[in-house]
Amino acid sequence: MGILNKYHIMLMGILNKYHIMLMGILNKYHIMLMGILNKYHIMLMGILNKYHIMLMGILNKYHIMLMGILNKYHIMLCPHCCPSVLYISVLFFGQMGDKEDSSGSFSEEAKTEEQKAKLIHPRPSLISPELKAMIRIRTKYQALKRRRLDSATGLFASGRPSTGPDPSLPTDPGRPSMGPGPPTAPEIFTSNVKQATHRRRRRKGSRVLFPNNCCKVVPSDKDRSRAKPFFVLFGIIVSLQVYNAIENLDDHVAPYDLEGLDKTLRREVFGQQGAIEELMEHLQGYLSTYAHSQPLALALHGPSGVGKSHLGRLLVRHFRSVLGEDLVVQYFTLHHCPVQGDVGQCARELSLWVEEIVEHAEAQEKIPVFVLDEVELMPAPLLDVLQGLLQPNQTNERLNVIYVLLSSLGQEEITRHILQNVSCTAKPARALLRHTLAEHHPLWAEAGLDIVSLTLLEKSHVMECLLEEMTREGFYPDHGHIERLAEELSYFTTMGHQYSQNGCKQVVARVNLL
Repeated sequence: MGILNKYHIMLMGILNKYHIMLMGILNKYHIMLMGILNKYHIMLMGILNKYHIMLMGILNKYHIMLMGILNKYHIMLCPHCCPSVLYISVLFFGQMGDKEDSSGSFSEEAKTEEQKAKLIHPRPSLISPELKAMIRIRTKYQALKRRRLDSATGLFASGRPSTGPDPSLPTDPGRPSMGPGPPTAPEIFTSNVKQATHRRRRRKGSRVLFPNNCCKVVPSDKDRSRAKPFFVLFGIIVSLQVYNAIENLDDHVAPYDLEGLDKTLRREVFGQQGAIEELMEHLQGYLSTYAHSQPLALALHGPSGVGKSHLGRLLVRHFRSVLGEDLVVQYFTLHHCPVQGDVGQCARELSLWVEEIVEHAEAQEKIPVFVLDEVELMPAPLLDVLQGLLQPNQTNERLNVIYVLLSSLGQEEITRHILQNVSCTAKPARALLRHTLAEHHPLWAEAGLDIVSLTLLEKSHVMECLLEEMTREGFYPDHGHIERLAEELSYFTTMGHQYSQNGCKQVVARVNLL
């Protein structure tokens, strides 16, 4: 044990040394990373402000130019709204919408109307020659476009266009002829019909207007937004922090080896699976962190012989193996404070003992464990000391303590509740049990004290106790012999279940008689 303690101390020192080095490295790189993020954040904000100012200047510049052009043409057109100008405007916008159904010669009609307008209103036109040329080009283009569409829709089944209009049909004076020549004979339609192919017109995409004094340039990597890399780095930092917090929880629980404790209790304590699960939940939640608002106090109550003292010995043995002998205390009331002893002196000794162990554990950054057995025999001054130790308004080192109280108080209520609820899996009535225990002393009325009740042992559990004791004493585990020994014990019989009245307390005496 001395060699093991020596190497254990050396190993803990090495681990603490590398833990400090690792934490220093992490803090160093964390500071560097935060500085880099602040630097790029300032650069990003400067770039955004710069391009925002440039964009607003360009928009203001072209807004002023556009308003000047509109004002110029508005002054030119509004005072001289002659019929010719109105006609040309209507003609221009009507051709843009393609809503005119007539396919005649628009250029000739436009010229005729223009000549009539000149005769009626001989005033000079204020429209520039360039605008007139644009209107004439637009009109000719629309006329050619309609002729092409009419020729495409006038195809026959053979694919040849007709050389002239049908003389039997009335002609439209405004519609131009499709071609010179005499009318031809009617075509003979066959089954080989070729449908005219209509191509779908592509929709032109929206064009981007660039200023005249600049060229189309793709933004370089320096001008691109750095928001995406920033958010990626931010997500990495948050993930590392969450991972570090989870690892810290595991680091706090790992030294106590709660998995090994759970396996030991399930293997050596019979018939108390529910109580073991509840006990491990409390220990897991409390030992996962080192900062607490009050101590962990667990009161294990049950009838005689169900394994309370055995469970307490297993807890002491396990925590002494992981924490050391000096941080785990097993307190027996009749041994440390006899009936004929001074009760006040016992209370003072218990208080000083707890304070000494707590200070020693605080120096090692560990949580001490106190297992107090035979609590039902404790006098009132000792219970008052325990009640004061469970208060939340204490120093930090007094808050990082685990107290396990083992008592048979309330065994009548537990036995009655189990026998009355055999057909269902109802949990013990803790409110009733707490009320009954609070009548004995106000310690059990404290909100920080968690009560865990142990159940009665069935006949199968007693047989397991006999098998283990016989194996320990070196006897051959004969199943028939074990059943005969189990039949000699007394049981509560209800609803087809048999519960031992004394648990496994008489098992050792029965095996010693063999």
